Amino acid sequence: MGTTLQGKRALVTGGSRGIGAAIVRRLAREGADVALTYVSRPDAADEVVAAARALGVRALAIQADSADGAAVVAAVERAAAEFNGLDILVNNAGIAVITPLDDYSIEDFDRVLAVNVRAVFLATQAAVRHMEADGRIINIGSVNAERIPFPGGSVYALSKAALVGLVKGLARDLGARGITVNNIQPGPIDTDLNPAEGDFAEALKKVTALPRYGTADEVAAMVAYLAGPEAGYVTGASLTIDGGFTA
Repeated sequence: MGTTLQGKRALVTGGSRGIGAAIVRRLAREGADVALTYVSRPDAADEVVAAARALGVRALAIQADSADGAAVVAAVERAAAEFNGLDILVNNAGIAVITPLDDYSIEDFDRVLAVNVRAVFLATQAAVRHMEADGRIINIGSVNAERIPFPGGSVYALSKAALVGLVKGLARDLGARGITVNNIQPGPIDTDLNPAEGDFAEALKKVTALPRYGTADEVAAMVAYLAGPEAGYVTGASLTIDGGFTA
């Protein structure tokens, strides 16, 4: 186990599977205590918590739907209470509704924006009240903020592009307090929701400089860097990890 985050306290939203679970495990491996939120799979969340605890850190799972603003804030408050403060917030929870424009419902529009944008703002607003200097806010955005090469993804792209502007503004808001705010923009990443095999994956590989999907662990490594001491001068940035998808 590493020690770059020894004694740090983290909350990862949407941490029970995929990229979020990989982030929880990596932060724990670096020595951080980690709380995670999940929506509907307590068994999966408990598995990730057990894996983190096996690395010798404190870990807990909190049920919270990021579409519910009050639940987001309550999750932050619980994590801060359990750990007596917070040092790292990873806003990872996100949803995608890919639907033709003519069929896109206002309900889906509102939910995508609630989870992908409003929850990020609310969690950040709540978390920084418990952070001291050297705090870290890390958002998981998407390369689709810059390139959306398929139809039906306009609202998803909108929500992820919003994070680019949000981190710039928050970096200004929080810079004097020594808290950094950054955005990670993954490209095609192999998860259960976007597997590296299949017709859709093959089409994406053809427009990626490295003809493969990335892994959740590769994204988690970038999170660990931004959360660690070597990234103390990085703020307001959107860092792409996409294998050359936008090259």
